[in-house]
Amino acid sequence: MTFSPASLLDRLGALETGANKPQRYVIALSGGLDSTVLAAALAVTREVHGKALYAIHIDHQLQPESAEWSGQCRELAVRLGIDFIAESVDVDPESGSGLEAAARAARYTALAAHMRPGDWLLSAHHRDDQAETLLLNLMRGSGPAGLAGIGLINSFASGWLVRPLIDVPRAALEKFATEVKLDWVEDPSNEDRRFDRNYLRHEILPRLEGRWPDVMARLARSADLAGEAAMLLEDLADFDLSAIGDRPERINIDGLVQLSRARQGNLLRYALRRAGLPLPGAARLAAVLDQLVPAKEDAQPVVTWPGAEIRRYRGKLYALAAGEEPVQPEEGSVLGGTPLELTQGLGILSLSPGAALGLNEAVIERGLTVHYRRGGEQFRPAGQRHTKKLKKLLQESGVVPWMRERIPLLYAGEQLVAVADLWVAADAASEPGTAIRWNGRPALH
Repeated sequence: MTFSPASLLDRLGALETGANKPQRYVIALSGGLDSTVLAAALAVTREVHGKALYAIHIDHQLQPESAEWSGQCRELAVRLGIDFIAESVDVDPESGSGLEAAARAARYTALAAHMRPGDWLLSAHHRDDQAETLLLNLMRGSGPAGLAGIGLINSFASGWLVRPLIDVPRAALEKFATEVKLDWVEDPSNEDRRFDRNYLRHEILPRLEGRWPDVMARLARSADLAGEAAMLLEDLADFDLSAIGDRPERINIDGLVQLSRARQGNLLRYALRRAGLPLPGAARLAAVLDQLVPAKEDAQPVVTWPGAEIRRYRGKLYALAAGEEPVQPEEGSVLGGTPLELTQGLGILSLSPGAALGLNEAVIERGLTVHYRRGGEQFRPAGQRHTKKLKKLLQESGVVPWMRERIPLLYAGEQLVAVADLWVAADAASEPGTAIRWNGRPALH
């Protein structure tokens, strides 16, 4: 396969729809061969594609020459007439995810900050990168989504991440760069065989090509097929979620057990991705299906893994972000005319006058402070005839156990006058009155 600026524009044009048509191409410019070719091809065809061009270089500060590379990228952008910015990031080598993954995370976080709505971030991954990624994910025991490798176009920040060179061999890019006399940066870390990707690139793939000369094309084809399978599995999971759950983080167990074991796992992985949570390994996922699903109704089991957990309560599975043991939120904050941001990510409280039912004016004038459960609270909601223990009210209303200690309670002096936006006390209510609004609250049911 050959490469030309015209073929690049054909690929970009084929990816455009009415919903994703960009006004600006943002080029992730590392200074290496691939991104240099991408930038040059877009610059010489700007009158054809008509998009504004913007190049971003991310300096990971991992090599002594990195500042020099930033300067070379700036010179290239100036020569090509492309708006340019360089940004340095700090990479945590002790993050636990490995140096390559930590650098990638820092890079994409920085790139996302420069995206405008509708932008296309263009990354110069090519077919050789795709082959390496497929083999890496195969060694990690990945499923179809991992074996699909590097996606062609994905939503990213406020726009899209597009890899228009993913079907182009590196050799074709190098041939083009040589013909048009482009210079590019050679990162010495790309020769370090201690990194898995470099080991595959220099030790394994050349041997495979010696045996099967078209191995790169074969691996790319396998990635395409795995991608199709992953899309079908996602469509199936979306169908199952719509049938048995009203949101990704809450799954009805009665519906889940009607599915085959494979569909149960597929649905849970999909729901966790939709909820923005990290996926569990095979052992943790099996524990959810073998321990949580068949648990007794009065049990409150939990399965955890780094960054997430799944709990069972009242016939449902709840997917949650996992952290340290919950810290008691700050008490005694005053709620008045200005919205109050609660600690621990619990959202924002505000007062809303003119509601059909709310706190009466006399209570508001006494001043409101925020506290949390200490045990033994008694409460009679407006419209109910009897006072009950707050613990009982929360149980009866189906509030999940792990949130009961984190619901803000509104006091006027020593009097409990409202339980967040759930209830107003009968002896503090009026019609109309001032309602409590709790925006951004975690799921309670």
